[in-house]
Amino acid sequence: MLYSEKELAVLLAEVKTIAVVGAKDKPGQPVDKVGRYLIAAGFRVIPVHPKRAEVWGLAAYPTLRDIPEPVDLVNLFRASDACPDHAAETLGLSPLPRCFWMQSGIVSPEARRILAGQALLVVEDRCLMVEHQRLLSRGLAHV
Repeated sequence: MLYSEKELAVLLAEVKTIAVVGAKDKPGQPVDKVGRYLIAAGFRVIPVHPKRAEVWGLAAYPTLRDIPEPVDLVNLFRASDACPDHAAETLGLSPLPRCFWMQSGIVSPEARRILAGQALLVVEDRCLMVEHQRLLSRGLAHV
């Protein structure tokens, strides 16, 4: 999916609640660093992990479907081959999140195909923390 820098900046300025799929608070892991950054940046972070009851001191949910509130953005820290299942699961959320974000190194043409035509932005192979720092520090959200 094509999107502009401004579109991403506006999205990141408006997002409040982020589900982090594959969340774990293991020091040294990218998901831990990004999760802690998102919390410190003021986002409501909802960890999703099938076996953990808590991550970063927050209640964790086994699946996206188990989250008891709407999320604005689904952030994936999973292998590319797991993304299509998460894309299908995302389509079952109501309301639909505004974005399905696959972290650096994660690309899934199948997830993109599943989400095609939906009113949500699909981002692949980009770090949410890096993009948030880069785009919002440049003030692109207000251009």
